[in-house]
Amino acid sequence: MKLVYFAWLREHIGIDEEQVDLPATIDTVGDLLIWQKGRGDGYAIAFSEPETVRVALDQFHAEQDDPVDRVEEIAFFPPMTGG
Repeated sequence: MKLVYFAWLREHIGIDEEQVDLPATIDTVGDLLIWQKGRGDGYAIAFSEPETVRVALDQFHAEQDDPVDRVEEIAFFPPMTGG
């Protein structure tokens, strides 16, 4: 599965994207966000407040309870602000 990182998430992790095999225990976006926190120091910082991270599954906005099976690309964004 392709994981893509944007803005300060990318800066903390140190990469733009990566290919990973998700553990079988990850069923939802929420599960994935929790798993990301445990992958190292940069990930722990980037995903320290998972409820604020925005996620897109195959370029469509996703909620934390959305399933991640059959998804080819997951993108992670910081919170959006308007002005």
